[in-house]
Amino acid sequence: MNPRLSACWLALALALASGPSLAQSRLGFVSLDRILHDAASAQRAQKKIEAEFSKRDQELGKLAEQLKRMQENLDKNSVTMSDTERSRRERELNDANRDFQRKQREFREDLQARRNEELSSIIARANEIIRKLAESEKLDIVFQQDQVVWASPRIDITDKVVKALDASGTADKAAGAPAGKAADKAAK
Repeated sequence: MNPRLSACWLALALALASGPSLAQSRLGFVSLDRILHDAASAQRAQKKIEAEFSKRDQELGKLAEQLKRMQENLDKNSVTMSDTERSRRERELNDANRDFQRKQREFREDLQARRNEELSSIIARANEIIRKLAESEKLDIVFQQDQVVWASPRIDITDKVVKALDASGTADKAAGAPAGKAADKAAK
């Protein structure tokens, strides 16, 4: 089980054990997946990342095609080649394959690091919005929905977070203000 989810269930179990005070508690939950999928700032970040990495992705595709052609050429012509020529071409293919795998691994690592960088700022802004919404709506606890089996739409504040995040992104872009100032207003 996810450690964060376990902590949520522990908090809920402790709240239930506290007796009737839970009946008076106000709960909320947020779907991080929906925020990262639906929020305009998350969609913009995804498009920005795709644009940044498209050239490298195309280059990797070309290298993969080149490797495939080299392998096909070696397979087709290996019978007619001398042992020395076949060994040389196999060595070239192996070297090219190692180079391709290294570049592919570096690409994936760079892409993941860049994605984490973009998403962490969105998540930080979303968490601030969640905190402000929880305070303004007088919620006692807000769960992040990782594996909730069911939750009433009445306590789902994800749409409000997405709207506030979108408002912060739109207002910040228009005003040239640092991210988050418009989110403060949208969350209130």
